[in-house]
Amino acid sequence: MPLSKVEIKHLFERIIFDDEKPKDWVQDVWGMSPTLGESAAKLWEVFEAMLESYPEDDLEALLNQFYQDLL
Repeated sequence: MPLSKVEIKHLFERIIFDDEKPKDWVQDVWGMSPTLGESAAKLWEVFEAMLESYPEDDLEALLNQFYQDLL
């Protein structure tokens, strides 16, 4: 059964941000270094845009590839 975009997003967030919320992660990075925090915020924006613009099938294939690499 194919995954929805919401499910795919949550799984990617778990890979990238562990159990932390992306916004909290950006704020934590910003607290350590404003320069790195700005880069973290841009990364999160790109991540969000990628999820919105890519077809679900492509995202799911990419997600499967990352999960296989983790195993």
